Amino acid sequence: MPVDGRLARGDATRQAVLRRAMDVASVDGLDGLSIGELAKDLNLSKSGVFAVFGSKEELQLATIDAANAIFTEQVVDRVPASATGVDRFSELCERWLDYSEKRIFPGGCFFFHTSAEYDARDGRVHDALVARSRNWTRLLVDTLRAADVDDAEQVVFEVEALARTANAFSVLHGSPDAYRRARIGIRARLAELR
Repeated sequence: MPVDGRLARGDATRQAVLRRAMDVASVDGLDGLSIGELAKDLNLSKSGVFAVFGSKEELQLATIDAANAIFTEQVVDRVPASATGVDRFSELCERWLDYSEKRIFPGGCFFFHTSAEYDARDGRVHDALVARSRNWTRLLVDTLRAADVDDAEQVVFEVEALARTANAFSVLHGSPDAYRRARIGIRARLAELR
């Protein structure tokens, strides 16, 4: 049975809108997303974009999911399967800093910006960001626990603080050495664990 061309076009529209929405949200936040503006940017009809997502909130949630898929591909999936324990944790941190530093999204790490935007709000968008953040932190903590690291939560807290600061200094201040400094701090902390 032949595939309906409308389904393929709808999927192509969805992917194009999500790619643009991730870039916009990384700079302007999830509240900065507008179905009308995205349609205009991509030379699509507003009604066509609305038909794909149905509401701004659904667009925001789909954008979070799409950004998480890219984060997973760029960070988690690039860690060699052979890496274990503290070495695996170190690889996760390196890939995480690479992802932010390379500006996969123009605003740096998509989740630093959007999480700050929604940290004191209620609702489905907030809950989706919290769930994603908890999953990432759990992965980091579990990786250290598997290596029998004492107080894995403290180590992850410190590493996340360094990575977030690198992203902020790079984006806000244009600091050319923010990621280098974060790497120095993370490596020193991990050297204590080895």
